[in-house]
Amino acid sequence: MGILQARILEWVASPFSRGSSQPRDPTQTSRIAGTFFTFTEEKLGQAEKTELDAHLENLLSKAECTKIWTEKIMKQTEVLLQPNPNARIEEFVYEKLDRKAPSRINNPELLGQYMIDAGTEFGPGTAYGNALIKCGETQKRIGTADRELIQTSALNFLTPLRNFIEGDYKTIAKERKLLQNKRLDLDAAKTRLKKAKAAETRASQLNSARLEGDNIMVNFSYVLNLLHVKWLKIWAEEVTKSEQELRITQSEFDRQAEITRLLLEGISSTHAHHLRCLNDFVEAQMTYYAQCYQYMLDLQKQLGSFPSSYHSNNNQTSVAPIPSASSNVIGSSALTSTSSLVITSPSNLTDLKECSGSRKARVLYDYDAANSTELSLLADEVITVFSVVGMDSDWLMGERGNQKGRVPITYLELLN
Repeated sequence: MGILQARILEWVASPFSRGSSQPRDPTQTSRIAGTFFTFTEEKLGQAEKTELDAHLENLLSKAECTKIWTEKIMKQTEVLLQPNPNARIEEFVYEKLDRKAPSRINNPELLGQYMIDAGTEFGPGTAYGNALIKCGETQKRIGTADRELIQTSALNFLTPLRNFIEGDYKTIAKERKLLQNKRLDLDAAKTRLKKAKAAETRASQLNSARLEGDNIMVNFSYVLNLLHVKWLKIWAEEVTKSEQELRITQSEFDRQAEITRLLLEGISSTHAHHLRCLNDFVEAQMTYYAQCYQYMLDLQKQLGSFPSSYHSNNNQTSVAPIPSASSNVIGSSALTSTSSLVITSPSNLTDLKECSGSRKARVLYDYDAANSTELSLLADEVITVFSVVGMDSDWLMGERGNQKGRVPITYLELLN
């Protein structure tokens, strides 16, 4: 530390700046040196430090906490809305260049396009091809909803958070730094005044009594008295100058503390504004998930209404997989012969529609009831079905024990 202080004193003592013909301002250089020494002595516990009031300290802590958590929430929201880090970097670069990022297809839209292309190639007349097209269209609608969520969230949630970090908080940090500098100037002024008063006290305590003896000693004593008087005048002027400087630095410090306090008290308004933005973000998410749910519900109904009589791509009748051995309701011939496991043919559908009385039918696929009038089904179970006058031709009344409800005929295979 002694070497560093010596270097600074050497720099202060130099009348010209290194590499410049202009002399340094002595007031500025002395203030810089005094501020540095004050900061060093405060860190070492050797100098008095002006403490901020508790209210201002609490406001500073609140502002710092708000800044830290706002940055974390903002960054994680960006990850949620755009999981691709390369895309986030590209958007950041375009934003800094003040240019609009090129529109790119998102993942649901890309998946939907693949499904539509595959369904078109397999044939829209096939069950699988038609289902792929329907799923692809739904995925593209979800992609559009996802794009709307990103735009709405960026406008109503991310932008206000970013404006706080890059605008309001930067202003607070700037004023806070100025307050720190003003505090160091004030501490340096206090230290100089304290040292000046101590030196003045020591000077006044010097023995100025006239010495008795020969002429040489008397003359020497007279010279010392003259130097003593000069010294007292110098330190008296130094004390006066230090007191004036202390009053100035105290006034500047108080003014900067008030400016910083007014800015920091605006953090409460920032929290209220961010709360409104958070409500907007939650509402955007709610709208997005409600749209997705409705899209998938409509898709499920569309897929449930597909007849199972669609032919496969090679125009051969599809063969259902052999049921598990635990399905003991069906006869042993159904376990050994695949001829009785053919998916419902057109003639079988006609029999189901025109059947009178009750008949046994095997369930081909799982089915979840859409409402209380329908009966949920499990694949490979056997239920009793019968027609009801006035019922839609695509439905039959199913019965399993005490449970009864409508079932789609495309999910059934009539048993002999």
